[in-house]
Amino acid sequence: MASKRDPIERAAGSSADLYDVSTWEPRSRLDRFAAWLYAAISYGLHAIVLAVALLITISLLASPTFLVLDEPLIGAFFALSVVPAALLAAYIWYADITTSEPLSLLVSTFVLAVLFATFAAVTNTFAGSFLQPIPIVGTILFFYLIVGPVEEAVKLLAVRVFAFRNDSFDAVIDGAVYGAVAGLGFAAIENALYITQSVGTVGAETSLFAAAGGITTTRALAGPGHVIYSAVAGYYLGLAKFNPANAGPIVVKGLLVASFIHATYNVTVQVVPPVIAALWGIGPALAVIIYVVVYDGLAAFYLYRKLSRYRRTYRAVRNDGGDHGAEMTEFEPGQR
Repeated sequence: MASKRDPIERAAGSSADLYDVSTWEPRSRLDRFAAWLYAAISYGLHAIVLAVALLITISLLASPTFLVLDEPLIGAFFALSVVPAALLAAYIWYADITTSEPLSLLVSTFVLAVLFATFAAVTNTFAGSFLQPIPIVGTILFFYLIVGPVEEAVKLLAVRVFAFRNDSFDAVIDGAVYGAVAGLGFAAIENALYITQSVGTVGAETSLFAAAGGITTTRALAGPGHVIYSAVAGYYLGLAKFNPANAGPIVVKGLLVASFIHATYNVTVQVVPPVIAALWGIGPALAVIIYVVVYDGLAAFYLYRKLSRYRRTYRAVRNDGGDHGAEMTEFEPGQR
């Protein structure tokens, strides 16, 4: 998108010196100092945010770390809890019909999602203390206004701050890939915290590994949801990158869709399985499994249709001999 120009610049000839009139570039010492100070503040704020996230993450992961050191096999439960989510993220990566994404960007997105997940944990805890005590409505508002939007936003942020600005992010579908990886990172730390909390409350009459196995199964079911929701939001982030004139509304749309699917899951998973168990005469655990598989299956189908349509269109335009070069947009590195 072409940048706007002042009327003086539009009317003046190319030889006119319009510095500090309608154009500007660093010329004087003060100019250069201002440019340096802006860069320092910009990078400094990024560093502060990452440092705070790192400190919170370290504090949250201290308990899981000590637990694994005391009971090494618990680490296996942590790993098992993310296997379904990892397989789903791998499928979305495989579905990327364009160029493969660099491992360094995938790993950095995963790590950033782990770090930024702590912001969601703090926000959810704070907001939940006010909303959840409100009967019925409070829990619904908590999931739709706080949990869904906040968790999807921090996962999308993990993509936006680094991978999005890299030249390797050169196709809309790349957004879904990095979004899925961010969802995997979020699920990994969330599962570790849930398993740790569950194991920490085990009584003497309950086996430590029996408790860990139970919560691991539950978290393994929840993990794929994070991958699906953030892949949907990530797809729209990719769409926004190549449609800069409408980037803001596109990103908001993606967050709205992902947050709604996420929050609806959180609300209904507490209500629908007991109904299924009562109607079908099955155990509560089986009812939960059935509901989660069906719900996530429908959400995954929504994502699958988007990825499939992209893949079909990509093949069609390549067969037509179209121009496939990616254009620079205002979202590219160095653009504002």
